Amino acid sequence: MARVVLGVAGGIAAYKAAELLRLFTEAGHRVTVVPTAAALRFVGAATWEALSGHPVASDVWSQAHEVPHVRIGQQADLVVVAPATADLLARAAVGIADDLLTNTLLTARCPVLYAPAMHTEMWEHPATVANVATLRARGAVVLEPATGRLTGPDTGKGRLPDPAQIAAVATRLLPGGAAGDAQPAAGVDLAGRRVVVTAGGTREPLDPVRFLGNRSSGRQGYAFAQTAIARGAAVTLIAANVDLPAPVGAELVPVETTDELYRATLAAAAGADAVVMAAAPADFRPEAYASEKIKKDDGPPSLRLVPTVDVAAALGAARAAGELPAGQVLVVFAAETVTGPEAIENARAKLTRKGAHLVVLNQVGPDPASGRLRGFGQETNAATVLGADGATTVFPERSKEALADAVWDLVKPLLPPDPVAPPGGAVAAEPSG
Repeated sequence: MARVVLGVAGGIAAYKAAELLRLFTEAGHRVTVVPTAAALRFVGAATWEALSGHPVASDVWSQAHEVPHVRIGQQADLVVVAPATADLLARAAVGIADDLLTNTLLTARCPVLYAPAMHTEMWEHPATVANVATLRARGAVVLEPATGRLTGPDTGKGRLPDPAQIAAVATRLLPGGAAGDAQPAAGVDLAGRRVVVTAGGTREPLDPVRFLGNRSSGRQGYAFAQTAIARGAAVTLIAANVDLPAPVGAELVPVETTDELYRATLAAAAGADAVVMAAAPADFRPEAYASEKIKKDDGPPSLRLVPTVDVAAALGAARAAGELPAGQVLVVFAAETVTGPEAIENARAKLTRKGAHLVVLNQVGPDPASGRLRGFGQETNAATVLGADGATTVFPERSKEALADAVWDLVKPLLPPDPVAPPGGAVAAEPSG
């Protein structure tokens, strides 16, 4: 049983924190709710006490003999602030301690997770952007807010992520990590880093209803995004035709074709410390597009294919040309139907050809022994990771999330010493002493 502090700031989304509290308590955790005075104007103390089974206070004077402004943070295994308003993020970034929650944040030495909720203009304001960068640089996990209906008629980015998704990220930050993982969570060792992950399979249209595609489900790419978020990174997830819930905290960029994937990835990579190319881009596209549906009565069409842009190779070349950050780490995938030395040779050649640091070799297609489809669409994966330094690491079959964590472990020592500045020249603040 973990000791979780649920901080609730004063926003209309405070009512959703009640569902998050229920999820924590049903998972067996001991939850102490610390609302701000403003939060209690939205949801009263009686609600928090009934759901948590513990008394609730928002100021440092209640139960003063127990020194709650120090003890609550000291004893916590995890602090989650949901919703985290622009005001709360600002006070936390500066280090103001004017109520019980901000005191708790200063004394906590455990992982801290912020789930922001505010209007779009507030989230995009330079002050909030700087405050979020500061908190992330210190090791906090700050999720990206969701996009949707806000207060009143407004719609945009700033909506509190779904409580179940917040709980899933929080679970990974607790001692022991996600349920079912053999190894403990890696912590927030990617805090202050920006990463780009591609996922899914591109589609190259033949006519308005038909396309050339592949079997990629996007599960492995989404696992890379989810684990990077839980480890503290700011994640841009470029998803090609993926039918999965977007990972909470990721900036999602949907694409369809390989050319769209290329343009989106190149733009996002400009401010990234690492790029993981887990998507399966089409290698070819139809030379001609039929503007009307091809009729069966017209007979089989004559289909001529032309190569698509090699996205990973283009990224490697851009980095070599100085168009992308020099220290940026590039991870590519090699999906092979052949096995043994031939597969290793193919993957090693791809590593060199793409100018990558790591190549993740995984077997796809029917398993000759069981007939079960490997890789694409499955919950598990096995891989051999080859490094540009000649290293080879074999990962037996495991969950795709566990494999992603293992690859991030290999990426981390390759990252540049200092985080890459995001586009626009803003530099994340250094961790405070």
